[in-house]
Amino acid sequence: MRYENLPGYPIVREGLRDLAEGRRSAAALLVLIGAPRLRRIGIDVPPGDVDFPEHHLYAILAAKNSDSAHSRYNALIRELVSFERAAECAAWSTASGWVV
Repeated sequence: MRYENLPGYPIVREGLRDLAEGRRSAAALLVLIGAPRLRRIGIDVPPGDVDFPEHHLYAILAAKNSDSAHSRYNALIRELVSFERAAECAAWSTASGWVV
């Protein structure tokens, strides 16, 4: 399945790449947060050795700008969820024979 045109794909792609290369970036932590659902969709998420990626992501965002950390965190989570929902719909419509 192709995901390039789905909302949120750029940050998910970046996170997958960072995880594969062993980087603990905000994008990589975001992908680890969504890993269970992304794996159910069929996306190969590299393992990450991070407990509580949500806390680590927030810490990274707060270190950059503590005033906007909360809103930026929520925006990233919304972007992840948007991608997950779109990917699930695309997978469902492909499996059912619909053209996406």
